[in-house]
Amino acid sequence: MVPTLSDPGKKSGLDEFLVSEQNWLYRTFRFFDSDRVSCIHKLKLAINGNGDGVDDTSYIKSWIDAAVKRKVQHLRVMWFVKYGEMPLSFYVCETLVSLNLVCVALDDVEFVSFPRLKTMHLLCVRLSKDAAFERFISCCPVLEDLRIAGCVNEPLSFRVHSQSLKRLIIGRGNLTHQVDSVPGVVIDAPQLCCLRIIDHVSKSFIVNNLEYNAKLEVNITFGLKVSDEESISSGRSLIHSFLSGILKVGDLTINSDTLKIIYDYSKSESLPQFGYMSRLCVSVMAQYLTWLEPFLKSCPNLRSLVLVLLTYHFILFDPLFFPRQFPNSLPERMNQINFSCVPKCLQSSVEFVDLKFQISGPVTEMKMKLVRYFLENSAILKKLTLHMYSNSTEDEILTKLLQIPRASTKCEVVIVIK
Repeated sequence: MVPTLSDPGKKSGLDEFLVSEQNWLYRTFRFFDSDRVSCIHKLKLAINGNGDGVDDTSYIKSWIDAAVKRKVQHLRVMWFVKYGEMPLSFYVCETLVSLNLVCVALDDVEFVSFPRLKTMHLLCVRLSKDAAFERFISCCPVLEDLRIAGCVNEPLSFRVHSQSLKRLIIGRGNLTHQVDSVPGVVIDAPQLCCLRIIDHVSKSFIVNNLEYNAKLEVNITFGLKVSDEESISSGRSLIHSFLSGILKVGDLTINSDTLKIIYDYSKSESLPQFGYMSRLCVSVMAQYLTWLEPFLKSCPNLRSLVLVLLTYHFILFDPLFFPRQFPNSLPERMNQINFSCVPKCLQSSVEFVDLKFQISGPVTEMKMKLVRYFLENSAILKKLTLHMYSNSTEDEILTKLLQIPRASTKCEVVIVIK
């Protein structure tokens, strides 16, 4: 165990205390002496394994207990030796405002109360029972910011119910690890204005009461290892439930994994209409831009579109995209891009398009074809933003841009040069 101790100073109420390695044990006990310190505003504890034989971590619980008694408001505990336990007094800390835990074990205690806690970040935390986690969240009546990722013994059914929560980030599983899928995620937070879900293990996602002003970012696979006809068919009802729950979202950022699944789903089922959506940010490989077409058709009032083109190498070994074979002749496939028709939103509502890729460089002709598509078909487009490296082809690209006819006479092309 390697702590460090900053000079505790001479004040009875300290802004911050960080445990360190020099004379750490003696100085820490002196610091937590009730006659020396009456109030601790912020406490950060980082416990690391150093192989020097200092293994007794029993002091940590007493330090946290002492901090609770001294009305700590901001607590950060990073326990890299093992999953450290928290004292019982921690679970009823009335003064705690922000909490950041890394590799900490949360017990199934009978009573939990954090009446002032507004921010809680949990990373690689070991959770106990499903109901215990749900109770842990529900006992934070003013919680506004919750982030949880990489947790051990996660509840199979991940439920978040909060009347105060405004920001929520959930990270579960990874496509690079073969993890069995689990039942799902249920979110019921009517005040939520920012939701980010990165989840490659949950089968279902139920999002209740998500309103127009909410920003949603999703990178989910519905527990599927591959996106093929059989897999989509088995998960059809789960995909439908998720899409129905986000109908009122006004700002959506969607990952290529999720877009691929929705595209395959749209082959057999009609997508619902996302009439409230005004901004859409999509990441996709260039040769699979047609995945975007069904979704654009379902956003009749879209005003802003941000398109991020992923590189070939970024996605090459993703089984969700290429379950049986790798793409061949990349430049040729990219030049075959063609939307079968123009979505209604391009003709009537889209005012801003930002193409988040370098217009110069490899397969420039394909990229220019995409630029031409938006300029020729976006009837009320006000601004098209392009990105380009400063190089010898700059003048040539600018000349081509000037030659493209524009459906909107008010369209301004903005080029960001790096």
